[in-house]
Amino acid sequence: MKKPNFIIIYADDLGFGDLSCYGALGIPTPNLDSMAAEGIKFSQCYATAATCTPSRYSLLTGSYPWRNPRAQILAGDAPMIIGEREATLPGLLKDAGYATGVIGKWHIGLGDGDIDWNGQINPSPLDVGFDESFIMAATNDRVPCVYVDGNQVANLDPDDPIEVVYGKENPFSDVPTGRSHPERLTMKHSDEQHWDTIVNGVPRIGFCRGGGSAQWDDETMAEEFLDRSKSFISKHKEEPFFLYYALHQPHVPRIPSLRFAGATNRGPRGDVIVELDWCVGQILEHLKAEGIDENTVVIFSSDNGPVLKDGYEDHCMEMCGCHKPTGPLRGGKYSMFEGGCRVPTILHAPGMISPGESAALISHVDFIRSFAIMAGIEALGMNWVDSQDMSQALLGVDPVGREFLITEGIWSKTVIRYGKWVFIPPYDGPPVMRDKFIETGNSTVSQLYDLETDIGQRHNVCDHFPDVVKELTALLRSEYRDSPPPTLSKLFPD
Repeated sequence: MKKPNFIIIYADDLGFGDLSCYGALGIPTPNLDSMAAEGIKFSQCYATAATCTPSRYSLLTGSYPWRNPRAQILAGDAPMIIGEREATLPGLLKDAGYATGVIGKWHIGLGDGDIDWNGQINPSPLDVGFDESFIMAATNDRVPCVYVDGNQVANLDPDDPIEVVYGKENPFSDVPTGRSHPERLTMKHSDEQHWDTIVNGVPRIGFCRGGGSAQWDDETMAEEFLDRSKSFISKHKEEPFFLYYALHQPHVPRIPSLRFAGATNRGPRGDVIVELDWCVGQILEHLKAEGIDENTVVIFSSDNGPVLKDGYEDHCMEMCGCHKPTGPLRGGKYSMFEGGCRVPTILHAPGMISPGESAALISHVDFIRSFAIMAGIEALGMNWVDSQDMSQALLGVDPVGREFLITEGIWSKTVIRYGKWVFIPPYDGPPVMRDKFIETGNSTVSQLYDLETDIGQRHNVCDHFPDVVKELTALLRSEYRDSPPPTLSKLFPD
C-alpha cells in the first residue's frame, strides 16, 4: 500500500474565529470552508504556544517548547534552536523514504551564532531533515528581507554583500530607518521596535545594509511561496512526500498582492486572510489535478492566536468591525487564555476520512508521532517525551483525543488543559499588553475555568474546586520532569 503524503499548511497569527467556517464575519474564506466541509473541522486543537518560534519548534520536534530554554521569539539573526541530534518530523519521514520540503516562514533560527549571509548558512533546514528549503529566515517584519534557498541567500549579488545587526542603535549611517526618515514610509510603525531599516517603504525590526538584488517584494511573496509549493508537489508526486508550507499571513506587515488589496472592508488583515484562503484553495486544486488528493493528508492550522495591533498603524483595529478574530475565546497572541493557543484546524484527506466535526483534544506536538503511525513507520523508534499518537483522532475515528495537554503564553508561562478544565497558575506581570490590547492571563491568584459552561473564561472557579486545583497543580509539576520552564509560577518554588 502506498504511504500517504503529508502537507502541513501553517498560518501565522490566525485566530480561532478568523475563518467563515469558524464564525468569521466579513472575511470570506470559501476555500477553507470547502476544505472543512469535505474534511474534519476541529474545535479543540491547540498550538503549544501563543507565540511563533515556540509553537513551530514543537511542531517539528514533538517536544513542548519550554523544554528548550532557547525556544522563545527569536531575532532575525538568531542561531538554530533545533539540536544537531534532535529528532524531527521531516527527519523521521526522510529516513522512511519521504521527500521533505519546507517553504515559507521559518523563524527557528539559522546558523550557529554568526550567520554568513553572503556564503553558506549552516545549519539550515537542510540539516534538520528537509531535502529542500525555500524560506524567509524569521518573520516579514524582521531583517534581512531576503529568501534563503537551501543554505544560501537567493539572488544575492556578491558585489553588494548583506550586513545585519540587531541592537538599539543603527550602525549604518547611510541606511534610512523609520525613526530617521519617516517621510519615506508607506506604512507607519506604532512602536519603537518596528522603526528600524526601511524595506519597500516599511520599517522593520533590525538594521540591514546591502543585498538589494535579493530583497523580496512583499506584494508577490504569497505567490512566490505558493508557486514553490506547487512545484515541490509536482516534482515528488510519484513518491511519498512531506511539505511544510508555512504561510506568512496574516502576520504584520500585512501587505496583500494587488489582486487582493481591498478584497474586504476589514482592512489589510482581512485582505491577507482572503489571500491566504486562495493559496489554500490553489494547493488543494493542484493536488487534485496531479491525481494525488486522495492519498494526501493536508492539515491546515495556525501557529498561535490573533493580534490586531502589532507594530504598525494599519488601522486593522478600527476596521475590524463586528468581526472577532478569537471568536468566543478570551485573549489572543501572547496570552495564556484560550485565544492564545486554541487555533482553527482542518484536516483534508478525501480518500481516508469521513467528513465531519470533531471535539477531540489534540496538540500540534502530536503531529510527529501521529504521522509516523499513519505512515506505518512506528518501528523506526519514537521516544519523544511529549508527542502522543493522535492519528485516530486526526482521522475522525477517536472523538476524545488527549486526556490533557499543556500550552504556554509568552515567556514560557505554562497552562494545563485537562478535560473540561483549564488551569492557569499565578504569574507575575501586567494583566494587559496595553500596546497590543491583549489580556495576558497574568494574575496574583490561580485561575480555573470550566470550558464547557464558560468558553470565554469569565468566571474563575478556583475557590469552588480546590481539589481540582490541587490535582492540576501536581499534574503540571510532574510533567516538567527534569526540564522545567525558565519562567516558573509561584506554585513551583525552587
